Amino acid sequence: MGILTICAEAERVEFTYLRDTLSLTGGNLSRHLAVLEEAHLIEVTKGHEGRRPRTWIAITAVGRAALAAELAALEALVLRHRRTSDA
Repeated sequence: MGILTICAEAERVEFTYLRDTLSLTGGNLSRHLAVLEEAHLIEVTKGHEGRRPRTWIAITAVGRAALAAELAALEALVLRHRRTSDA
């Protein structure tokens, strides 16, 4: 969810930015990205910026819809919890 949320904030996000922001190892992030890419939630693009290799990640329309659904479900759970706590 963190990957999709960060990707939804920008046109594309660089791999090292995601790795550092989410405090993940490169291998761990790579595995998460592979799963999300297989589900068509993100697109991974490899290229170069100057002479340095770069990997960019972008959320897809399917990914945006999945993120919106997940956030709506979380909001419903929070609301349910608040109602239960107030009773």
